[in-house]
Amino acid sequence: MEVIINLSYIAASILFIFGIKMLGKADTAKRGNLVSAWGMGLAIVVTCIHPAFADKILWIVLAFAIGGAIGAVAAKKVPMTGMPEMVALFNGVGGLSSVLVGWAEYVRLAKPYWDQARFNEQTDTALLPPLDLLPPLSGFTMAVIFLAVFIGAVTFTGSIYAWGKLSGKLGGAAKTFPAQKACNALLLAVTVLCGVLFPLMPEGEVGLLLLTGATLGALLLGIFGVMPIGGGDMPVVISLLNSLSGLAAAAAGFVIVNNVLIVAGCLVGCSGLILTVIMCKAMNRTLTNVLFSGFGSTQSSQQVEGEMKALSVEDAYYVLESARNVVFVPGYGMAVAQAQHVVKELAELLEENGAEVRFAIHPVAGRMPGHMNVLLAEADVPYEQLCEMDAVNPTMEMVDVAIVIGANDVVNPAAGEDPSSPIYGMPIINVHHARTVFALKRGKGAGFSGLVNTLFFRENTRMIYGDAKATIAGLVGQFKEK
Repeated sequence: MEVIINLSYIAASILFIFGIKMLGKADTAKRGNLVSAWGMGLAIVVTCIHPAFADKILWIVLAFAIGGAIGAVAAKKVPMTGMPEMVALFNGVGGLSSVLVGWAEYVRLAKPYWDQARFNEQTDTALLPPLDLLPPLSGFTMAVIFLAVFIGAVTFTGSIYAWGKLSGKLGGAAKTFPAQKACNALLLAVTVLCGVLFPLMPEGEVGLLLLTGATLGALLLGIFGVMPIGGGDMPVVISLLNSLSGLAAAAAGFVIVNNVLIVAGCLVGCSGLILTVIMCKAMNRTLTNVLFSGFGSTQSSQQVEGEMKALSVEDAYYVLESARNVVFVPGYGMAVAQAQHVVKELAELLEENGAEVRFAIHPVAGRMPGHMNVLLAEADVPYEQLCEMDAVNPTMEMVDVAIVIGANDVVNPAAGEDPSSPIYGMPIINVHHARTVFALKRGKGAGFSGLVNTLFFRENTRMIYGDAKATIAGLVGQFKEK
C-alpha cells in the first residue's frame, strides 16, 4: 500500500510540474490548469486511502466538499475585474492554513508536557516521573513549525491587506509613517529571535510564549510590509505573496511529513519567486526597491506642461478610418469596463478596413501577473496579435494610432524622461512615439498608483473621456454605420 501511495504522490507531483509549465503560454494555460487540478485530485484521493488517515476520512471529505463548493462558486460568480482580489484572498487562505497546521502539530506534540506539568502541580511529585524523562521534542520539527507559522502568518495578513487595496477599501496609495523602516526592522528582529529560541526550549510555557510572540510579530509584519507598497507595484506583491503561500505550504509539509505537500509547495514557491523576479526586471527595479521604496507616496518635482485635449468618439472615428497601423494598449481600465469583447470587435473592423492591428502587453499591466492576457484570451483575441513590450517599441514610430485603454504607469513617458519621478528607469510601452494617441479614461484623475501621467498632456495625445466599453462600442457603431 505504501508503495502505491508514494508512486501516486510522484504522479501527482509530475502533473503539477507539467501544469505549471503549460501555464507559461497563453494557448496552453487552460489545459495547464486542468492538469494541475487532476494532480491535486489524485493527491486528495490517495491521502484518503492512506492508512494514517483512515479515521479522518470523513473530515477530509467534508473539507474537500466545503473547499470545492467555495472554489466552484467563486469561479462562477467572481467577475474578471475581481480576479486580483480573489487571488489575494486565496493566497491569504493558504497562509492561514499553514499557520493552523503548524499550531495544531505543536499543540499535539507539546500537550504531554503540559498535561504532565499540570498533573504534577496537583499530585505528590515524589511518586511521578520528572518531566525530563518525557521524549524530547525534535528541534527540526519545532524549526519547521516556526517557519510554517511565520511565513503563513505574513502571507495571511499581507494578502488580506493587499485585498483591501485592490478592492479599493483601503485605497491604492502607499501608506507610510515616521521611522516605519526602523519599526519593521525591530519587529522582524524580535520575531526571528523568538523563532531561534523556540526550537531550543519548546516545552512548557516558555515555548508557548515564544511561538505566540512569533505568530503575532509575523501577523503585524504582513500588514506593515504591504502598507508602504503603492498600487502600481501590486502585481509584484501578489506574485510574491503567492510564492510565500507555496513556501508556507512546503514548510507545513515538513511539519506533517507529507511528500506531495512539500513538492507542491516548493513548486508554487519557486515559480512564484521566479515570476516576481521577472516582473521586477521588467520594471527595472529590485525586489528590495519594490518592497521598501514607498512607491507612489511621493510625486515628481517636475511641473507638467500643456493641457489635456478632449476628443469626441465621432472625431476619433475619422482618424481611425484612415489609420493603417493600430496598436491597442490595455490596462486595468479595460478590465473594469469589461471592454475586451468590443475591443476585439473593433480590431476586426479595423482589419477589414485594411489596418494592421496588434495588442501591446506590458508585463505588469493590470493588477496581477498575466491579467491582460487572461482578459484578451477570454475575448478570443488571436495569440499572434499579442506583442510583448520589447517587440512593439521599435515599431512605435510607424504606428498611426495607439489606443490606450485604462493604462497609466506602463505608458508614462516620465519613466524615461524625469529623473525625479518614482518610476524613472522603468521600461514602458512608448506610445508617445506613435503619430496619434487615444487615451481612454473615465476622468482626469491620476489613477490607482497616484502618479500624474505626462502622456495625457502631449501634443499627439487626445483624451476620450467616459466608460471604455461605451467609447469602443461607439467607435464600432460608427464603423458599421459608415
